[in-house]
Amino acid sequence: MSDRQLSLNAFLHDTGHHEASWRHPDSSVERAHDIDFYIELAQKAEAAKFDGIFFADIPGLWAATPFRPTAHLEPITRLAAIAARTERIGLIATASTTFYEPYNLARLFSGLDTLSRGRAGWNIVTTQSEAVARNFSLKELPGSEERYVRAQEFLDVVTKLWDSWEDDAVLADRESGHYFDPDKVHAIKHVGKHFQVEGALAAPRSPQGRPVYVQAGSSNDGRVFAARNAEAIFTAHQTLGDAKAFHDDIKTRARQFGRNPDHVKILPGISPFLGDTESEAKDLQQYVNSLTVPAYGLGQLEGLAGISLRHLELDEVVPTEFFAGSGNVLDNNRSRLQVVANIVERDRPTLRQLLHRLAGARGHNVVAGTPLQVADIISDWFHGGAADGFNVMPPLYPQLLDAFTEQVVPILQDRGIFRTEYAGSTLREHYGLPRPDSIYSDAGGPAATVASA
Repeated sequence: MSDRQLSLNAFLHDTGHHEASWRHPDSSVERAHDIDFYIELAQKAEAAKFDGIFFADIPGLWAATPFRPTAHLEPITRLAAIAARTERIGLIATASTTFYEPYNLARLFSGLDTLSRGRAGWNIVTTQSEAVARNFSLKELPGSEERYVRAQEFLDVVTKLWDSWEDDAVLADRESGHYFDPDKVHAIKHVGKHFQVEGALAAPRSPQGRPVYVQAGSSNDGRVFAARNAEAIFTAHQTLGDAKAFHDDIKTRARQFGRNPDHVKILPGISPFLGDTESEAKDLQQYVNSLTVPAYGLGQLEGLAGISLRHLELDEVVPTEFFAGSGNVLDNNRSRLQVVANIVERDRPTLRQLLHRLAGARGHNVVAGTPLQVADIISDWFHGGAADGFNVMPPLYPQLLDAFTEQVVPILQDRGIFRTEYAGSTLREHYGLPRPDSIYSDAGGPAATVASA
């Protein structure tokens, strides 16, 4: 077995990552809010020894439309239920630093990490939706730079809260009557631009010390934030070259922050249509594409680009200049818009073809082929320095997750780049990440201890 091991997450998304997957006759759209459905998917991923499962989240009726299931259950709650029915697989939930308070979020993820015995990960997002902002009493969304300033302070506060109990703070000493050592439980006394938090956290330090820090932004602000803080990064790239450039950039930036670049896992998304033959896989892709509603995909594309495309015919070639600039584009969209611009420039698709390309996984790499062909792509990116692993985004659940776990994973295992058994029990252990010491473990820590009763 190779010393360097691939990481694989299953990105769970109701009926699948293709926007028309719910219309497939074999989809599980009727089970979109059935917790047993997600438990079954998690158990399949765990049986295949995946590092983790991942839920995205936007706290609002995102892109409200009748053309796709959009009403998703809150992810931390779902993962708590899944934790009770799984044993090893990591549990990663998205939560926004713009719409949570640090103390609430710290309690939620500490609870998930404790309930799961050390399997929690937090996908840190700043959220760029004006519609969501209006759900939280905000008249307008702060700009990208301000959101990331808040996000950094938010993360600093959460880190202090998760560290506020030292690892040996709990005594449970029946004889003395002391449950914890007050000298090892710290009021964080944070006072900053956005937050004033007394602390300590209302629970002892969780099994991983801190849940794994995950991040998915590829904008300029997002890259700086990721290189400084993230331990796993989800990203979207269409080519090995683009992915390698991003991989190298993040690793370089991490070194500049004094971090070990091996402790920053770069995980591009891959959305595979699988068949016994390449022709069969492409036929499936074409059939699912035929189920799309163009008005839905067009609305998504226009929202990304910040321009109207309604004057184009579906079978008209998309002009390259439409995606050449970013003047009206939110900063967090610029990196994804560049993916679209590259597709338009490289492949010169019609509008219909472009909508189909984006329908599969919103700019992530959609591939159609045999299990061996998909395994070759994964191996090439892994060995080519473009990825430390992948966020697997099956276009159709559960069928294409089954195909991946049953047919692609064994090839990767035979090549010695993916585990056949779990070596550890926590998400940090799966990713090969160290368990962090509490920032207060030094006697000269930066905050006061909790006063004795």
